[in-house]
Amino acid sequence: MPVYRSQETLRELHRRLTAAIEPIDPQFELIFVEDCGGDHSWIVIEELAKQDQRVRGIQLNRNFGQHAATICGFAHSGGNWIATLDDDLEHLPEYLPELLKTAQQEKHDLVYGVYHERTHPFWRNITSHIARWLFNKAVPSLNYEYTSYRVIRGDVARAVTRFDSPFPFIDGYLSWLTNRYATVKVPHGKRNYGTSNYTFRKLVAYMINVFVTFSDLPLKIATWLGIIAFLVGMIWLVVILGRYLIGGISVSGYASLMASILSFGGIQLLVLGIFGEYLGRINFKSSKKPLFLVGKTINITAE
Repeated sequence: MPVYRSQETLRELHRRLTAAIEPIDPQFELIFVEDCGGDHSWIVIEELAKQDQRVRGIQLNRNFGQHAATICGFAHSGGNWIATLDDDLEHLPEYLPELLKTAQQEKHDLVYGVYHERTHPFWRNITSHIARWLFNKAVPSLNYEYTSYRVIRGDVARAVTRFDSPFPFIDGYLSWLTNRYATVKVPHGKRNYGTSNYTFRKLVAYMINVFVTFSDLPLKIATWLGIIAFLVGMIWLVVILGRYLIGGISVSGYASLMASILSFGGIQLLVLGIFGEYLGRINFKSSKKPLFLVGKTINITAE
């Protein structure tokens, strides 16, 4: 569980998780990865770890993001099966046994808990549907209904840690590692404390990162824009020359000149921007920056 500003929910999350998992197997571990949210979440994790030795606590050195925190949890896990869920109780722990049962009985590597109906605000649901549609075009193997409520076979989850990208996208990695996945319909819990940390700006930035990191679709779009701009320019040139030869042009048109300059200039800047995004990610990749850095741990065995 990646943890970010969730001091109010952690105790209830721990209680409900243990109640859901203990009947299946009392030998489990709960890995809380605190992503430096600035509240007292780490203090709560330390208290839980002292009360329950199955609780593992990891505090990152600074905020690295939800996907990096989740991958950190994968790296420190030891189970045959790994479940991921959010810390805000929107993912109901009581349905974990059903996800695990589906994975084991039907021999899937990955099972997603997907919602009958989402409790997010209207704008969030709209942007989510748009993002999923776009991701489906960019990464065709990606499950359209993916969520961060998952049960994953342990070796598959730990294989995610081998990917070396400064812009991680766990479900993109999983779609590359396995196509044996299923979905289970679950209710979407209601957030009782705080608000979502995903603002509209963060969601847009996240969409751009996924597109540029996991797909060459933007480059293909840039190529087609260049071809279309070239063809339109050639046609426009032929039209202008034809009108000039038959005497149809006496005074140069300011409006048509400015329109062509602005439109083709805009396309050029767009294409350059797309190439710049890819070059920027190549630069980040070559810098070899770590995806995360662990600051403190509790009940974690040194490797």
